[in-house]
Amino acid sequence: MSSLSPVPRRLVARLAMGGAALALACMVSSPVSASPETLKRSIENMTQWPLDLALSPVTAGKSVYEGVRDIDDSTAVRVAYPIPGFAWNTFVNAGCSVLRGVTGALEFLPGLGLLFFEADLDALFDPPEENEALVDFENPVYDVKFGVIYTPAGGL
Repeated sequence: MSSLSPVPRRLVARLAMGGAALALACMVSSPVSASPETLKRSIENMTQWPLDLALSPVTAGKSVYEGVRDIDDSTAVRVAYPIPGFAWNTFVNAGCSVLRGVTGALEFLPGLGLLFFEADLDALFDPPEENEALVDFENPVYDVKFGVIYTPAGGL
């Protein structure tokens, strides 16, 4: 047996609460030039991926149409490509929209942590920012961009 008495649980709990309060106070007193970009992108992705998913057939059809129209292929390819191309593009766009939602969820906690600092996390999934979309409206608070065409005609 040890001759030292065990530390009371109340003391440990009080120390933990004090440490948490101190950490919170330090975060609140962070510089005013904080950057909310990671959190903003996370919320945009988590709220707009269902719209991307719902519009997958539309964006796939647009991509296939532009591909057949703009790419100089033979007549046989222009006749044979649209149906399997539409199916393929629909599934790819649907999968990418789900990845957009997962990415938004993964970036949420780091975005909260970085909210009080002048740092940002690089985007885990860039296509929503880089590709064309059916609806694209930027503003300082919340960018509205959905119906993203993840499979543009002719590649990226």
